[in-house]
Amino acid sequence: MTHRTFILVTLAMLAFSAVAQEPADWPRWRGPGDKGSTETGAYPVKWDATNGVLWKVALPGKGCSTPIVCKQRIYVTGPAEGKDALLALDWSGKQLWQATFGPERKGKNPAGSGSNPSPATDGQAIFVYYKSGTLARVEMDGKVTWKTNILDRFGRDTFYWDLGTSPVLTEKYAVVAMMHHGESYLAAFDKLTGELRWKFPRNYQTPDEGDHSYATPLVIRHKGAEALLVWGGQHLTAHDTADGKELWSVGDFNPKSLRNWVAVGSPVVVGDIAVVPYGRGNRLDGIKLGGAGDVTPTHRLWLREDTGSFVPTPAEYKGKVYLLRDRGEVECIDPQTGKSLWSDALPKSAGNYYASPTVAGGKLYAARQDGVVFVANIEGKFEVLSKNEMGERMIASPVPVGGRILLRGEEHLFCIGKE
Repeated sequence: MTHRTFILVTLAMLAFSAVAQEPADWPRWRGPGDKGSTETGAYPVKWDATNGVLWKVALPGKGCSTPIVCKQRIYVTGPAEGKDALLALDWSGKQLWQATFGPERKGKNPAGSGSNPSPATDGQAIFVYYKSGTLARVEMDGKVTWKTNILDRFGRDTFYWDLGTSPVLTEKYAVVAMMHHGESYLAAFDKLTGELRWKFPRNYQTPDEGDHSYATPLVIRHKGAEALLVWGGQHLTAHDTADGKELWSVGDFNPKSLRNWVAVGSPVVVGDIAVVPYGRGNRLDGIKLGGAGDVTPTHRLWLREDTGSFVPTPAEYKGKVYLLRDRGEVECIDPQTGKSLWSDALPKSAGNYYASPTVAGGKLYAARQDGVVFVANIEGKFEVLSKNEMGERMIASPVPVGGRILLRGEEHLFCIGKE
């Protein structure tokens, strides 16, 4: 190798290293690809409320949304002085700005809040949604470009509990789902102007509470085009993002017409299969994506009536699906067959697991309601590696970005990691 070649190779390796170490984005609730996981980077395993905390920031009010990250800027929703708010922080935890909207509508459930939906970004702006009905676009510098109120425009919600679904961004639209007892619909707003572009009804007759959904839609591909995958009303449906029209549907999720089978956890997609948790945590279906019209008879690949998850949304990592049940049971599922590859459990306590699990670097991060965050190895064999006590309640999901873990508590936002 000549001296010149050596220099060029060295520079290329340094450039690659710099790119590889650049923190990735976590642009929405379940991260890139809506998987709840990242395959790159090394992340902290053991810490507590004081040791291993790179920084922590007091939040102005109680919110349960998961933070998002874009270009080393952190965005988190919550109330501030009685109003819905969005906070922006830099990579060191310093607050850059705060945007406020209308009055906060407080949560009913002690485990919830008026700021359950997580923000979402397309890299150009941040979109926020609140229990109050406020939907808004905020520029990266904190300027509120437009806002509207879903409830004022289309009627109050009838949820038994608090709003759960987060806004979803397509190429052109910010989409919200309202699935409750009454008029249910998808509504798409122009990302640039806030104008309503389409509103598509999504109404099904179900047993009591079966028409309530707290799940978040997913953006998928259908025949090479953008589509929305929606879970609620005991139907899994795909919709054209151009006009909201239904492309295909799968039903028959509750053949015995049982009451209170509300949709809380969202599906996770692996390849062309959607893994759907339902039945209050005791059922799990594998649904093949695609087709046209009612594909119920042909697209249910498998059904499990002995496992599932209720509140936490499953995570996908390296082609496998990881369930976290409300009481801490963990299960690894083959999405092709629905078979369990292994099952185990995190330590039990009086607290439930409401946060969805996150997988980073082959380790599962699970935040329990009482503020304990467990880290467990899931590659090779399941092994609990650490129990990290944060000293305050936690509902939001852990966020792994750039070798750090962001944890949103009831009072603080914690950054776990090293300088």
